[in-house]
Amino acid sequence: MKGLILSGGKGTRLYPLTYTRAKQLIPVANKPVLVRVIEAIREAGVTDIGIIVGDTAPEIEEALNARDDLGVNITYIPQDAPKGLAHAVQIAADFIGDDRFVMFLGDNVIEGGITDLIRDFSANDWNSQIVLKRVPHKDASSYGVAVLRPDGTVERLVEKPPDPPSDLALVGIYMFDHHVFEAVRNIKPSARGELEITDAIQWLIDNGYRVYPHVHEGWWIDTGKAKDMLAANDQVLMEIAPHIDATAVIEDSRIDSRVTIEAGARVIRSVVRGPAIIGAGTTITDSYIGPFTSIAHDVKVESCEIEHCIVLEHSALRNLPARLQDSLIGRHAEVGGDERKPRSLKMKLGDYSKVWIP
Repeated sequence: MKGLILSGGKGTRLYPLTYTRAKQLIPVANKPVLVRVIEAIREAGVTDIGIIVGDTAPEIEEALNARDDLGVNITYIPQDAPKGLAHAVQIAADFIGDDRFVMFLGDNVIEGGITDLIRDFSANDWNSQIVLKRVPHKDASSYGVAVLRPDGTVERLVEKPPDPPSDLALVGIYMFDHHVFEAVRNIKPSARGELEITDAIQWLIDNGYRVYPHVHEGWWIDTGKAKDMLAANDQVLMEIAPHIDATAVIEDSRIDSRVTIEAGARVIRSVVRGPAIIGAGTTITDSYIGPFTSIAHDVKVESCEIEHCIVLEHSALRNLPARLQDSLIGRHAEVGGDERKPRSLKMKLGDYSKVWIP
């Protein structure tokens, strides 16, 4: 079995962070979402993975090639334009061959991994299996939704219906055998000019192929928006096993039991309450780091209060007059302030931004 990860999107909903960084490389709990997807596939026993890449291909390849902990064989498959998920399947045909495969959107985070899903698909003669998640009915129009038959098989799929026929949303994880390539060849572009994976799956259903659902009971988050990145960060921080590296320096500080402090980090005269993670080489001085905060490597924080935030590498935050919360701070950003009366701050800063609070 092979894996196929879609990582070609531009991430416009995460601007300005994604002006200079592929959205799949933005980290939750200090690990890029794309790396978490690769690990989920590897842990399910699949080590031959194709990654669909677009304009951000050089950055993605550089980031992944720099890692020695992935344990998979990666083939990069360029997509010249965002022409739909089914188009991504189409251009991956040579890589997939006749193998069964799992397709995973590279900006999704899911609880519990996909090991059981792949085991079920491998043990049955199904032509496809799709992962679904119940969502509030009022929100279902934002997703592709599925309608099931009484026997539990999939009857039909509808892409972002204004009046959803069910509350079962597609979550961006699919399993296929080689018949999906026939389906892709027989569908037409949608009104938005893309080859839709929902149309390809519907073709399989209409032509008598077996498509089975798996309704996921745990959490699942599409990290396409800032608030969703923070929500995913919350969930992952609650799951990771906390530890303090032996090379970390902690002086005159209070550290919660649910905190991870990575190699070479320094925490001086500060309070860190978990769940939280402090990256390698980061220095925290005279500050409060509150729950659900991820601070990446080589960051400097001085005289600040930070809570429920993601702060990326090489940033500097100093002398903020109010608690920084619910914020994403990009790489090499600088945030500072003076000592006037505190007031709440809420920011989403791109890489290399500089903001000074009067």
